[in-house]
Amino acid sequence: MRYWLMKSEPDDCSIDDLAAMPGQTVAWYGVRNYQARNFMRDQMQPGDLAFFYHSSCAEPGIAGIVEVSRRAYPDTTQFDPASRFYDPKSSPDDPRWLNVEVRFVRKVRLVALSELRQHEALANMRVLQKASRLSITPVDPAEWRYIHEHLIDAR
Repeated sequence: MRYWLMKSEPDDCSIDDLAAMPGQTVAWYGVRNYQARNFMRDQMQPGDLAFFYHSSCAEPGIAGIVEVSRRAYPDTTQFDPASRFYDPKSSPDDPRWLNVEVRFVRKVRLVALSELRQHEALANMRVLQKASRLSITPVDPAEWRYIHEHLIDAR
C-alpha cells in the first residue's frame, strides 16, 4: 500500500462535499500536470490511502482521509469544450489526462499547513517544500504514521 496527499480546493470539492456524495466517491478530475498524472497512472492502486488536503483557501491543510477506489482511467473533462479542463490536443483515442476515483474514509480535524511545518519529523514532506505545487504527492509511510499518531489520533 502507498500513501498520498491529494489537494482539492474546497470551493470545488471539500471533504464535506465528498462525504455527502452518492457512494461517497469522486473522480479526481482536472489534474493537468504530467508528474501528478503519472503518479495516478503508474503508482496509485485501489486500497492506497491519501490525505484529503484543502488548498487555495484561507487555511490550507489536511481535512480528511480517502482511499483510492478505482485505478486511473481517462478524465472526461479533457474532451469537453465547455470544461475549464478541456484539452484540444487530447482525443478519446489518445487521452493525455487521467483520473482515479477516491472514496471517503473519514473527516479529521483540520491539520493546518502551519501546524505541519512545526514538526521536524515532517521536514522532508513534499507539501512543505518550497514551490511545491503538485496536486498529488507521495507521502512516506513514516510521515503518514507520524501525522496520525501525533496530529490526528493523538487528540
